[in-house]
Amino acid sequence: MTRPTLTREKVVDAAARLVKQHGPQALTMRKLAAELGTAVTSIYWHIGNRQSLLDALVERTVDELAEIRPRGRTPQERIVSVARALRRDLRDHPHLVAMVHERGLTERMFLPAQQALVHEVHAAGVRGARAAEVVRAVQFQVVGYVLVERNRERAPAQHPGEEDLWDAATAENDPALARALARPVDSERLFVNSVRALVGALLTRGGKTVSDGPYPQ
Repeated sequence: MTRPTLTREKVVDAAARLVKQHGPQALTMRKLAAELGTAVTSIYWHIGNRQSLLDALVERTVDELAEIRPRGRTPQERIVSVARALRRDLRDHPHLVAMVHERGLTERMFLPAQQALVHEVHAAGVRGARAAEVVRAVQFQVVGYVLVERNRERAPAQHPGEEDLWDAATAENDPALARALARPVDSERLFVNSVRALVGALLTRGGKTVSDGPYPQ
C-alpha cells in the first residue's frame, strides 16, 4: 500500500493536533514522526528544526484567528458575533494562543478581530477615541471572560460549593436569586448577555447613537 505523500502542511497539521491535545511539551520530533508514520529525518526535511516548526505553528494560529466573519443585521448584533467567535477561538486553542503570546505576537493576533469591530463601530456612527474605547472594551471583556472560565474549569472541587452557599439568607431573602446562583453557570448565555449589555451601553446614549465625545456621567 502506497503511503500518502508527506507535505509541510501535513506536518504542521499534525503538530497542531498534538499541541492542542497535550500541550507544547508533548511536541517532539519523535512523537510527531510517529503520528505521521514517517521518519524523523522526513520531518526535518519538510519543516526544519523544532524551532522552525513552532514558528510555523504560531503563524498558522495567527492566520486562523484572523478568519472572523461578523454576522447579524445590525452593528450591535455583528459586534456580539465577533466577540463570540473570538471567545470560541481562544477557548479552542489555549496552548497555541499561549505560544503566540510567548513570541510577542498577541497584538498581531488580535488585530483582525479589532478591525472587524472597528468596521461595525463605525457603521453604528461612533468614531474617534470613543470608537477605540468600544473596541478595547469588547476585546477586554472577551479575554477576561475566557480567563475566568478557564480558572473555574481548572479549579479544584469547591467545598462548600455555590449550591451550598446560597440560600434565602445569603441572597437577602430572594429565594429565586438563591436558586439561580446555586445552579451551574450557563457560560454562553451569560457571555452573550454581558456583551450585549456592554455594547448597547457604549454605542448609545439617551436612545441615540453617539459620536466621539465625553462619556455620559
